[in-house]
Amino acid sequence: MKVETGEVLALIGKSGVGKSVLLKHVVALMKGQKGRVLIDGEDITTAKGRKLEELRSRIGFLFQGGALFDSLTLFDNIAFPLREKTKMDEKKIREKVLYELEQVGLKGMEYKFPAELSGGMRKRAALARCMVTAPEIMLFDEPTTGLDPITAHSINDLIKRTHERVCFT
Repeated sequence: MKVETGEVLALIGKSGVGKSVLLKHVVALMKGQKGRVLIDGEDITTAKGRKLEELRSRIGFLFQGGALFDSLTLFDNIAFPLREKTKMDEKKIREKVLYELEQVGLKGMEYKFPAELSGGMRKRAALARCMVTAPEIMLFDEPTTGLDPITAHSINDLIKRTHERVCFT
């Protein structure tokens, strides 16, 4: 399978057929027995250390459950990858976090904790955390699972608008 820059690809299948497993292989969270995953010609499946971190830094992954830290506010959840992986100063981090919160419709919610939010709001917060690092490649693992049809539609629309805004693959 080959995905070109800017292309959008959907994996569709029944529960349990390996969609999530495939996505975890793409970011080398799991290692397969065969095959390769190339990102601009570089094999993430054999990359180690700094090279692996460099390749992973180009990928945003919206996990099925959102994977927000319950003990952190939305602001700190979204700032987390910037604080951990960059040398960005706090002023710039604040600007980026507030911008992404606004983009996903959560302006003014930065000091809420994940438990205080609805499922749809948590998904939007998780999307903001993914987008704050400006990934070239974005992986969504069932981003609408567990949401009502109206909220699911709004999440799909938000993903589409985000793709149009930043043109990730």
